[in-house]
Amino acid sequence: MPILTVQYRFRQRFLVSAARAFHWCIDYRPDDLELEGTAGRRKVRWISDDLVLLTDTFFRPARRAIVKTKLVRVRPSELSWTSTHLTGPYRLSQFWYRIVPDGPRRSHLEFTGFHVQRDAPRAGPTARATV
Repeated sequence: MPILTVQYRFRQRFLVSAARAFHWCIDYRPDDLELEGTAGRRKVRWISDDLVLLTDTFFRPARRAIVKTKLVRVRPSELSWTSTHLTGPYRLSQFWYRIVPDGPRRSHLEFTGFHVQRDAPRAGPTARATV
């Protein structure tokens, strides 16, 4: 089974303080998918103050639902968190998030994704680099 791994990054600016952006980003709720306009449901289970298990079920018309379970480790002192996919189509993918202050009322998110895709199309190193 071919496996494709891709690393990618982006930044997103916020017009709010870093603390406010961080708390908004980790405020996991059962209606998060609905707010995104996605058909599905989310179970949120805080295991400890810094560890949460998210189970997202995505409903697709005339197809089986997709279930993704993610373990999220929150680091409030660093304004960061890591999300690791435990189940689902991108199992073992990991995503790192960090909020960086840009002044008292501005901040930005630094995101790094380590995407793992099973059953990837067979492709050489050049094709993988452009995915």
